[in-house]
Amino acid sequence: MGGGGRHAGGKSKAPGWGVVLRESAELMRAHRGRLLGGLGLLAISRAAALVPPASAGWLLDRVVGQGRHDELPWLAVAVVVATLVQAGAGFALSQLLGVAAQRAIHDLRLVLHWHVLRLPVARFDATQTGQLVTRVMSDAEGIRNLVGNGIVQLVGGLVTAAAVFVILLWLNWQLTLAVAGMLAVFGVGTGFALTRLRPVFRERGQIQAEITGRMTQVLGGIRAVKAYAAEPREQEAFRAGAERLFTRIRTTITGFSLLTALGTLVIGCASAALVLIGGQALIAGSMSAGQLFTYVMYVALMTAPVLQIASIGTQFTEAFAGLDRIRELRAQATEDADAAGRQPCPRLNGSVRLEGVVFGYDAARPVLHGIDLDAGPGQTIALVGPSGSGKTTLVSLVMGFHRPQGGRILLDGQDLAGIRLDSYRRQLGVVLQDNVVFDGTVRDNLIFARPEATQAELEAAAGAAAALGFIGEMDKGWDTVVGERGVKLSGGQRQRLAIARALLADPRILVLDEATSALDSESEAEVQGALARLRHGRTTFVIAHRLSTIRSADQILVLEAGRIVERGTHDQLLAGAGLYRRLHDRQAGLAAELYRNPGEA
Repeated sequence: MGGGGRHAGGKSKAPGWGVVLRESAELMRAHRGRLLGGLGLLAISRAAALVPPASAGWLLDRVVGQGRHDELPWLAVAVVVATLVQAGAGFALSQLLGVAAQRAIHDLRLVLHWHVLRLPVARFDATQTGQLVTRVMSDAEGIRNLVGNGIVQLVGGLVTAAAVFVILLWLNWQLTLAVAGMLAVFGVGTGFALTRLRPVFRERGQIQAEITGRMTQVLGGIRAVKAYAAEPREQEAFRAGAERLFTRIRTTITGFSLLTALGTLVIGCASAALVLIGGQALIAGSMSAGQLFTYVMYVALMTAPVLQIASIGTQFTEAFAGLDRIRELRAQATEDADAAGRQPCPRLNGSVRLEGVVFGYDAARPVLHGIDLDAGPGQTIALVGPSGSGKTTLVSLVMGFHRPQGGRILLDGQDLAGIRLDSYRRQLGVVLQDNVVFDGTVRDNLIFARPEATQAELEAAAGAAAALGFIGEMDKGWDTVVGERGVKLSGGQRQRLAIARALLADPRILVLDEATSALDSESEAEVQGALARLRHGRTTFVIAHRLSTIRSADQILVLEAGRIVERGTHDQLLAGAGLYRRLHDRQAGLAAELYRNPGEA
């Protein structure tokens, strides 16, 4: 396992608040109906919340102070009705905004998942799978407060505070200005803290994605980890990542603890002001006891949403950090980013031509140098050569997984660069060296190539791939679950399922990367016959290390260091004294040695 992991991109600076607020506004605009409804419900709830403080002053000054005892029942009814209205509006608000938030998360996840699926293969080569999963699942989760309860509570709370502020000014403007000044100090401190903590939240998300990515990679390769007794090393790598994550979390906790302490200090100072200034007003007779009691309750209504800014700010800061990471992901170009300028791929005859193709995963270090080949419809082209010579890279270019940095690839005379990849790949059949078998049933894995296939077609493909026998021997036959990465199957069984899947796709162009490498001799003979029938009328690219499997190829290309050094049929190349002959002789000598000394195999 790699020590440092692979990053989705270099560490980038968080965008300015203008960008964040603009994106947040766009997100809220998409759900403005529910948000406006939520604000309306919140307004009703907050208006009802004004009744109890007013009733308290009424009770002290009129019912008790002036002896109007007949008003007491009506006062109680008013409080009960206001409470019922507040409870009902709160319930409706929670339901409405909860659904709105989850719908927004759902929609964003769909968008992100679709974007990830369309990223180029090169992006997956450079990014841990777990990081992409975190972007789709965890980062999207953070927006709930931008389109849910958080934003409505913030806006509603500030509106309520403003309305109550006017009432408080009317009751006692000197005391109100003193309290407002203290709240302003808290507001400034909160804004400063959130600005400083936002990058920390951003780093938290990135580190968590890296940890998730590595953990996904390790658990997926747990057999290799255990085979090399690498558990302590992986635990140490996890510990280091978790320590980095803990450091960021500790920083955010400290920041918001300081905000909480500041809020407590503000409340204490405001209480002192109420005691001092309010007490003087009560002694001077400029305020009655009921008015002072009402004033205190209204101050609580005004300060509560302001002090909630710290809590809501935490939620918003996490949401903004998630939006930053989502923006980075969505900024990565997809394979079909220029699909509007491409043409759908017509039904292919199968002619494939490469003209001077140059490619490198790092543009400064080409892997392929000036590749020329011409495969006619129905021909089989075999690629051989030492490991690292560029065979798999070449077929990856033919499949459109990468784009040449020089030269071009023509399909029936049409440049692949001008063809829509989705329509082209529907005419591809692929059996790679590292077969992908999904955690599902045997049937699920086969119909992945063609969901509309009938049972008869499935059985025909499985029979041609020599897979029908072992499928029938399974406990549940076609409905047998094969496990993650086909762990319940042998290597040969996984290989035959992949071959059956390619057969079912009925491709015009077929790519076989060591397609029979994991089969026993009997199954290999059966599959070779099936592949021979499959290749008829289809252009086939075969990557093979065992040269005995490509004798019938129409053309054999010998690659070395990213260049085609020989080309011809098996007999033509064997008659020469080049690399192919040396590879052939080496394999023949090894086979003879193993035959003489079978115990050493």
